[in-house]
Amino acid sequence: MLDAMIYALPFLLEGLWITVVVSILTVSISLVAGLALGCALVYGPLPLRLLVRIFSDTIRGIPILVLIFFVYYGFPAIGIDFDSFWAAVTALTLFKTAQVIEYVRGAVASIPRGQSEAAMAIGLTFSERLVSVIFPQALRRFLPPWINGVTDAVKGSALVSLLGVTDLMYAINQVIGRTYEAMPLYVLGAVIYFVINFSLSTLSRRLERRFSFVQA
Repeated sequence: MLDAMIYALPFLLEGLWITVVVSILTVSISLVAGLALGCALVYGPLPLRLLVRIFSDTIRGIPILVLIFFVYYGFPAIGIDFDSFWAAVTALTLFKTAQVIEYVRGAVASIPRGQSEAAMAIGLTFSERLVSVIFPQALRRFLPPWINGVTDAVKGSALVSLLGVTDLMYAINQVIGRTYEAMPLYVLGAVIYFVINFSLSTLSRRLERRFSFVQA
């Protein structure tokens, strides 16, 4: 069992690198897009709010596996060709963006209306109210669920192996095909995923404790 793990480790580390790259791309792009669309959902004009709401509800209502296959097989039908890597990243990013939109909406909506009214009373402009009053408080409510969502993104990245992307999960299956020893390799893979996600979960709990108080 130990010999199989030692043999597999170099291959798994190569796959882990792909997992990390997919996760970083997904989290980074979805954060930027989700923040922009989340603010549009809260403060945008009605037509834009409706479009964002339809996007968010539709994407979150589709199982992520179905979304991955839809992007990979469906987008070429409308002239958008992706290789397996970018199809997987696109699908995961769409799903994660829809979640970030809801994190932003919930965080901003949780700020008491009196905070904005008080800022307006002292003469702050709309942008100044957002930057100086609303967003700093909303950040406290946004960070913990977002960090938890990052762990979901890491776990969801395992699905890219279904498109032939050589991530950690795909590397495990490749080595199993050579060694015919499944259990030790799945155990090793589970340990690697656990270490990554446990670290992120620990960070999330610390953020929750750090930002647990709520200003009225």
